[in-house]
Amino acid sequence: MSGRGLFLVGLSHKSAPIEVRERVALNGADLKAALQQLRASQGVEEAFVVSTCNRVEVFVQAEGEEAARRFFTSRAEQAGDHLYVKAGADAVRHLFRVAASLDSMVVGEQQILGQVKEAYGLASGVEAAGSYMSRLCNRAFATAKRVRTETGIGRGATSMSQVAVELVEKIFGDLKGRTILLLGAGKMGALSAKALQVLGADRVLVTNRSPERGQQLAAQVQGTFRPWADLHQLLVEADVVIVSTGAPSYVLTAAMVRTAKKQRRHRNLCLIDLAVPRNVDPACADLEDVFGYDVDDMQKVVSANHQARQGEAQSAEAIVEAEVLAFTRERETRAALPVLVTLRLRAEAIARAEAERTLQKAGAALDDRTRASIEAMASAIVNKLLHLPTVRLKAAAAVGESALAGAVAELFGLDQAQPPPGGRRAPLANGATTPGLPPPEKDDQ
Repeated sequence: MSGRGLFLVGLSHKSAPIEVRERVALNGADLKAALQQLRASQGVEEAFVVSTCNRVEVFVQAEGEEAARRFFTSRAEQAGDHLYVKAGADAVRHLFRVAASLDSMVVGEQQILGQVKEAYGLASGVEAAGSYMSRLCNRAFATAKRVRTETGIGRGATSMSQVAVELVEKIFGDLKGRTILLLGAGKMGALSAKALQVLGADRVLVTNRSPERGQQLAAQVQGTFRPWADLHQLLVEADVVIVSTGAPSYVLTAAMVRTAKKQRRHRNLCLIDLAVPRNVDPACADLEDVFGYDVDDMQKVVSANHQARQGEAQSAEAIVEAEVLAFTRERETRAALPVLVTLRLRAEAIARAEAERTLQKAGAALDDRTRASIEAMASAIVNKLLHLPTVRLKAAAAVGESALAGAVAELFGLDQAQPPPGGRRAPLANGATTPGLPPPEKDDQ
């Protein structure tokens, strides 16, 4: 692919297993540094990155997708086998679908829109995202709002936290007399803990490396904060452990759980790992009386839910298509109009000058009606000659391709900063007096 435009390179729960996704997932300071590096790459004008437990997607306004592809392969060579690449309107459509939760593991869930907003805010904060990404993301947010208000896709939607309730209910039935441990201060963990309280859990315990954040979270879930140093004892006390930290590796290992089991007396233990990279060693699930789930396991639970909402999803897809069309038309105008205006003004000036020269040579031999006909013919020639270039320039701009507009400007020697010969507002016979386009042919409308 070539030419400056919008490119998306990504992988998600649909294209890559969690073992690959966790190798490329970034957050916090690491993501800021990666964005700055991406923006500094040759040919990249703007960029932002959506990094969640289910997807890592890089959007760039660039000369091609190479820099976005390197974002993945430089972190995990095997990621290259799982990437998808989209450009122009296809990339716009994908972002709009993601923001509207149509591409989510749980169709209709609400958290992804907040995550996309955070991703844009982070990119804007480090000056990786500029005016184009601002227009793109704000239109994506507006699309998501339309989908949420004009369809029923979010009504009764199964969230990841509700999936956690289903999993725990299958193991314990209810949680009366049992304890939930929230390990880490992640948002998904807090939502899941609140959802699990409906099963009647007697206690909610919270631990976190940062005591301040842990205490704040404990207050939110009406739980009790315990210091991180108590982790071993907490594993003995808890029946359900929801793990959601920003750690880049396992915070619960099989050895830790095996040690705690000696004091648990064969009580079932449910470990729900909501983090990417994973925070719970998968080997824990192989231990007796231990049930372990990660985000990919959640996908199996929500498949029936996805089917149930297909009708609403179709209505949402129609909204997305309408918004994609509106955005690409807006972009085509922004990209093509300066060159089209300058080209047409230059052509009009030339036609006007030649018509004047012809009329001067004819002198008094021509009546007013004939003079008007010659002027109209000059205008018609301009319209007919520029009709196809106008259509082609707009079509190129609609898919984010600006190379053609640049080639036209170079070919015709157009300097948009300077008025064409003859000035900007001298009228032709058809009365066009503005620097915009004169009335188009019917095929243009």
